[in-house]
Amino acid sequence: MTSPRTLAQQLIADHLTAGEAVAGEEIALRVDQTLTQDATGTLVMQELEALGLDRVHTEPSVQYVDHNILQADARNAEDHLFLRSAAQRFGLWYSGPGNGVSHPVHMQRFGVPGKLLIGSDSHTCAGGALGMLAIGTGGLDVALAMAGEPLRLRMPRIWGIRLDGELPDWVSAKDVILELLRRHGVKGGVGRILEYHGPGLAALSAMDRHVIANMGAELGATASVFPADERVREFLGAEGREDAYRPLAADEGACYDLQETVDLSTLAPLVAMPSSPGKVVPVLEAAGVPLTQVVIGSSANPGLRDFATAAAMVSGRHVAPGLSFDVNPTSRQLLLDLTRMGAVFDLVAAGARLHQAGCLGCIGMGQAPASGGASLRTFPRNFPGRSGTPDDRVWLCSPETAAASALTGAIEDPRVWAHREGVEPPRLDLPERAAADGATLEAPLGPDRARAVKLVRGPNISALPELDPLPERFDGPVLLKVGDDVSTDEISPAGAQALPYRSNLPKLADFTLTRIDPDYPQRAREAGPHVIVAGENYGQGSSREHAAITPRLLGLRAVLAKSYARIHWQNLANFGVLALEFTDPGDYDRIEPGDWLELPGLRAALANGDDCIVVHNATKDDDYQLTHRLSTRQLLAVLAGGAIPAHGQVRQRRETSMKPAAPRSVQDGMT
Repeated sequence: MTSPRTLAQQLIADHLTAGEAVAGEEIALRVDQTLTQDATGTLVMQELEALGLDRVHTEPSVQYVDHNILQADARNAEDHLFLRSAAQRFGLWYSGPGNGVSHPVHMQRFGVPGKLLIGSDSHTCAGGALGMLAIGTGGLDVALAMAGEPLRLRMPRIWGIRLDGELPDWVSAKDVILELLRRHGVKGGVGRILEYHGPGLAALSAMDRHVIANMGAELGATASVFPADERVREFLGAEGREDAYRPLAADEGACYDLQETVDLSTLAPLVAMPSSPGKVVPVLEAAGVPLTQVVIGSSANPGLRDFATAAAMVSGRHVAPGLSFDVNPTSRQLLLDLTRMGAVFDLVAAGARLHQAGCLGCIGMGQAPASGGASLRTFPRNFPGRSGTPDDRVWLCSPETAAASALTGAIEDPRVWAHREGVEPPRLDLPERAAADGATLEAPLGPDRARAVKLVRGPNISALPELDPLPERFDGPVLLKVGDDVSTDEISPAGAQALPYRSNLPKLADFTLTRIDPDYPQRAREAGPHVIVAGENYGQGSSREHAAITPRLLGLRAVLAKSYARIHWQNLANFGVLALEFTDPGDYDRIEPGDWLELPGLRAALANGDDCIVVHNATKDDDYQLTHRLSTRQLLAVLAGGAIPAHGQVRQRRETSMKPAAPRSVQDGMT
């Protein structure tokens, strides 16, 4: 008789193609759907070319344009044309600029309970709001899934989070996930799937759950899973897709690897201080901080309720003088609904600046705040400089806190504001049927028409570089030493200067790690092969694989860290960079920038399956033991110089019908 299973365990079992679902073991999962966005998608489409793909094997795959939508020159427009032609060529849906942010649009148009969705964006995990298993990955993992390969990852532990009670007035879903970040920080969910259950779910809409699932990425979680219940059925019905609904929930008596309870009735408005989503305090403690900007929008608060609440709060009032109140609709559909409700009138009349539907300031594409000024945003991230302003002071909050603060000009607890103004909580009359506008999404072409499509390449679109295999031994300097929680925003910056070069890898490399060391690209080119030493949780945040490939182009061959964020760790292997971890974390303190490190016999050690690597510091005549957690598959990629060369070797063996004996080592697997 089968033991009771959690919902996450059910979803994994339904998609498992290889391995055992034991925490820490590598498993392979069949992928149903993929999404890509324009900041990562151009590289994915180039990877599909390199893989020799004729047509995607998933149902469906969707290419969204939501990040690089400001067209200050021709570069972003060139990307859009390239992505549209690639979607036509390979059989993807295409959502052009102005349609909205990928995660809520995908939830509205394509989300189906029980499906496995992966995306080249870390906030793909928002899809868990519908009872999906939704996982953010690097772009190459998405490309391989579109080519018919399973997703491979370490089996996470299942963290059951029971929600009791009901949210008080002026407290909303954003405060729920901020509470978890307050308790656990940005590393609290690493190696875990968050599964929400309990009676408190009944009062949380599907889009409320999207808010919570989205920022599971900020906890470092692999995925967040909610049951597919009556609230999910209501959401799909409002989108005209009730036939996609099926109920899903954990079995009665299911046991979780870890358990926690959140009593929703005890929560208060919270805010994340600069410059980490994990630095969370009650809004009351931050009240009074003067603001120059308030922004509502992003995939972290994308629902109609979020915008309509802010509109109701500012209706008949005006934002504080000198403050920029920016409203970024998350989809064309949402903008239509806000318009027919009259909410757009209320926002604009109150002094709001209405922008196009997209990510915008969340990715640093415009809306950069004034230098030294505080900006309050309903966004998921506030890493240093992510806004586009090097010395930014970005705070994260709920729509209620944002609207109250926009009216007063300083961070304000909405409960205090409401009491002072004699305002009751908004009672919203949201439409039962969404203003669906599917005509703005282009369906895939048929196979014959698709094969005739030529990719449109503007001058800013480069080709994938050829990456050389790992050498027999490695000697090189420690070119950079960094601390804990270095984000991919700091490794490969976003923003209006760098983001338009996402398709031009040689040019994008000029921005690599410049937020930490402005001279790194020049020093790296002069030094050649080199090492970076890092603290804990290296590569947190965005899934962008550019943070692995551009340092690799500049000569990075190995990173020595205390620990890694999940997606970046995989991305490093995908592009042939060896990710090693200190056996003794104290050895981190014994290495200095400029030290010359030697790794003799490195290739042979890895090929023989050794997981312990000795690194010699020739400068200090010191030795360190490091280890790796790479699977045989990942080691093959590192040895080959990357996953694409390794995939080519496997494909060549298949085509020539070579059937080697069972490998005794990683090296045997390559012969």
